[in-house]
Amino acid sequence: MTGEDPFSLDHIRRRVLPEFSPAFDPSRAVVTPLPGGLINRTFLVSEGVVSEGAEVRSQYILQWVNPIFPAAIHQNIAAVTAALRRAGVTSPALIPTTGGAPCLTLEPEEPGAPPSVWRLMDRIAGVGFDVVGRPAQAFAAGGLVAAFHDALRDLDHRVFTGRRTGVHDTPRHLAHLTDCLARHPDHALCEAVRALAAEIHAAATALPPLPALLERVGHGDLKFNNFLFAGPQPPEADRAVCLVDLDTVGPMNLAHEWGDAWRSWCNRAGEDAVEADLDLEIFDAAWEGYRQSLGRSLSHPEREALLVAPDWISLELAARFAADALAERYFGWDPARFPSRGAHNLVRARGQWSLHQAFARTRSARARLLGVP
Repeated sequence: MTGEDPFSLDHIRRRVLPEFSPAFDPSRAVVTPLPGGLINRTFLVSEGVVSEGAEVRSQYILQWVNPIFPAAIHQNIAAVTAALRRAGVTSPALIPTTGGAPCLTLEPEEPGAPPSVWRLMDRIAGVGFDVVGRPAQAFAAGGLVAAFHDALRDLDHRVFTGRRTGVHDTPRHLAHLTDCLARHPDHALCEAVRALAAEIHAAATALPPLPALLERVGHGDLKFNNFLFAGPQPPEADRAVCLVDLDTVGPMNLAHEWGDAWRSWCNRAGEDAVEADLDLEIFDAAWEGYRQSLGRSLSHPEREALLVAPDWISLELAARFAADALAERYFGWDPARFPSRGAHNLVRARGQWSLHQAFARTRSARARLLGVP
C-alpha cells in the first residue's frame, strides 16, 4: 500500500478529527497513541497543548476499529451506553460525527483500498490492570459486572448486529480439531496434538452439559484489562469504575460471559504456561461481588450453568489452541520465546487442558461457593 499512513498523526488531524467537530477544535488537538490493544488502534485526543502549566479542558478516546467488526455495531454500543448512563452506571459515550452518525466511515484516498471506521468516545479517568491483583479487586470487578448486567436487563434494542454467534460453539471447535489432525498428518507436532486431542474429546463426553439459559445482554469480553479502576494503589485500585471495549456487547448466555472471565482471572500462571495455577479465592471473590450487587437472585439453572461454565470454556479453548498448533493461522505467537506458532499454541493448549483439569478437581468446592446442591 502506498500513500499516507492512515495511523499517522497528520492523517488523523487532517482527515479524521474534523469529521467530529465541533466536539473540540482539531487545530488545537494533541493526539497521542496509546499502547496495548490487539485488535483496535487507540489514541488519546486532548484539547489544547499538553505541557507544564497548560490546562487541558477535554480528553477523548479515538479508535480505529478493526474490519472484523461491522460499522453497525456502533448502534449496539450507543444503545448500551445510553442505558448504562440512565441507570447511573459509569460508561463512555460515543461522540457523533458532524453528520450525526455514531462512528466515522472514512473513504480511502488510495484507489481500491477499503474504507476505515473510526469512533470517538469521551474519556473515563481510570487505571487498567492486565491481571487480578488480589481478591478485593475481583470482588469489585464482579460487582461492576452485576451493575452492568442489571442496567441492561430490560434494554429495548431489537437488533444487535455483528454478534459472534459461533464463538462458543464447542462441538464445532472439537470437530475442527479432528479435521486439523486429518489435514496435517505430517506436521511435526501432529502426534503430540493427537494425544492431547484424545484427552480433550474424552473430557467433553464426560462433562455435564451447560443448561440452556435465556440470553441476556452482556459485555462479551470480560478480560481484566477491560475494567478501569479508580487508581493504581489500594484502596482506589479496589474500586471498579467502568467497563470499556464494548464491541462485543449483545445477548449471550451468562455461562459464557462468566466462564471466560473466570478462566482468565483465576489462572495465576497465565496462558503461556503448561501448568495452570487455579486461584479459588479469586473465583469466590468475583462471585460474591456479583451475587451481592446483582438486583435479582440467580435461578438454580443459572447457578448450575455457572458451575460448569469455566470447565467448558477452558476445554473449548484447549481444543482451539490445539487445532491451531497444526493449522498455524489464527492465534498470534511470540517468536522471541517460541520456535514456531505451532509450538506456542501447543503450550497454550496444554495450559488450558491443565486449567480444565483444575476446574474439574475443584467442582465440588465451587458448587458449595455457588450454592449448587
